[in-house]
Amino acid sequence: MENKPNVRPEVSNPFGRPVYVMAKPAGPTCNLACSYCYYLEKKGLYPDDNKLMMSDTILETYIKKYIEAQTSPNIQFVWHGGEATIRPIEFYRKAIALQAKYGQGMAIENCLQTNGTLLTDEWCKFLHDNNWLVGLSIDGPEEFHDEYRRDSLGKPTFLKTMRAVRLLDKYKVDWNAMAVINDYNADYPEEFYNFFKNIGCRYIQFTPIVERISDGRLMPVNKKGGNVSEMTVSPEQWGDFLCRVFDMWVKEDVGKVFIQIFDATLANWIGVMPGVCSMAKTCGHAAVMEWNGDVYSCDHFVFPEYRLGNILSDNLISMMGSDRQLKFGEDKRDKLPRQCTECQFLFACNGECPKNRFAVSADGEQGLNYLCQGYRRFFHHAKPYMDFMADELRNKRPPSRVMTHFRK
Repeated sequence: MENKPNVRPEVSNPFGRPVYVMAKPAGPTCNLACSYCYYLEKKGLYPDDNKLMMSDTILETYIKKYIEAQTSPNIQFVWHGGEATIRPIEFYRKAIALQAKYGQGMAIENCLQTNGTLLTDEWCKFLHDNNWLVGLSIDGPEEFHDEYRRDSLGKPTFLKTMRAVRLLDKYKVDWNAMAVINDYNADYPEEFYNFFKNIGCRYIQFTPIVERISDGRLMPVNKKGGNVSEMTVSPEQWGDFLCRVFDMWVKEDVGKVFIQIFDATLANWIGVMPGVCSMAKTCGHAAVMEWNGDVYSCDHFVFPEYRLGNILSDNLISMMGSDRQLKFGEDKRDKLPRQCTECQFLFACNGECPKNRFAVSADGEQGLNYLCQGYRRFFHHAKPYMDFMADELRNKRPPSRVMTHFRK
């Protein structure tokens, strides 16, 4: 029997903000084999399919339904993977044509998330000409990047990624860095941060690696047990890394370099919605669609029990507004252990991402975030600066004044 979600009848669109459904045109297929990647495991969900590629029918249905589901004239499409550039440029030309067909009068933006190793002059001209934003996976200087980010033959990828940086800059394509923080590069925050400044990157997203293993394999986030992998950043490392990068940023780069976690922390400090779901009170408004049209609750929860339906047969608002999906998002707030609910910094992190909540609290309660100790250290350290910047924003002054204020 097909598992279809129940919809609250009084809700036509339960979200007062845009609905996000990232698309994976090539599913989990990737030309790299990064040691920490949880996407590669997803091929096991489709054992009978050799080529996990989105069909033209699914592409058109997705674009049509995604546009119809929005409550705002500003719509963002995110093309994700695996590796999205495994699909040819022609696939994305079709996407643009379909967006024009179904999104008349809408302001449509596109974001491509990529490891960059397959980018060419033709690709970058296409990205520039169509005003696409690129999220580029790059883990710092060569030694850091190549520690875990290698191809299927075990060869390093840094030089190919830097070629992508040069091409993106050559064609004036806007790009952000998506940097993975692991057990190795977390010990060198100054070198790490200065690398991005030196290559001209002004928008950086940090993703701490938190993976568990069992019997030598990465464990699904929905399973209990296991041990953290050797590549996982420790809570102590994470806190130290954030504090040391923050010290450089807050003295020199506020308003010049934008670091997602610092921006999200400041947003929570003044009580506005952070720009990242992991730091929000609840989640569930950002789902993911696999190559075959299956829609899942979250990019980190692509497992059968979190399948909401299929874009070909189900209404997108019905899936996103189902009791099951709304509960998924509300559980982020409702299932916090007491240590979190009594924490002075609950407002700042809101327990962070549920996928990382497998630690035990001080009083033995399950569900504490593995990185809790690191976050608390960072929030204590950043508090006087965040207090000052929040006050500046409330008084309609630029938070960048923090750089001169604390030099006195």
